Amino acid sequence: MALADRVVVVEDGRVVQAGPPQEIARRPRTDYVARLVGLALLPGTGRGTRVHLDDGGAVAVAEEASGPVFAAIRPESVALYVARPEGSPRNVWRATIAGATPHGATVRCDLTGEVPLVADVTATAFAELGLAVGAEVWATVKASEVAVYSR
Repeated sequence: MALADRVVVVEDGRVVQAGPPQEIARRPRTDYVARLVGLALLPGTGRGTRVHLDDGGAVAVAEEASGPVFAAIRPESVALYVARPEGSPRNVWRATIAGATPHGATVRCDLTGEVPLVADVTATAFAELGLAVGAEVWATVKASEVAVYSR
């Protein structure tokens, strides 16, 4: 991706997305492509400043959305807490850490719950919070950190 002018993604024997690497990374069209570029891709229906997800749950977004959309959330935009946080993020969900993979100074956490997410936390924070696979956490995302685009 770093050296390419154009990327073609093949999934199950068919081309699912093609274009410049920046476009692929910014607006993945399938969950597989989103995982390749490290995003949580949430299909849903935009209704004002909320996206109602196809699998249940909702995500607050900063800009108006309508109709079939994707909400994309970067792992570094997700903050984890052991107790329900108070503050400005409009998106606060209960989640369970389903997987934790060290990546240098960070740990990538796969989260299950009402809204499936991926979170990157520092290895220090992961240890200090006593996080582990199976731990219950609170995940937050600011509405301004959610990218929304048409399906």
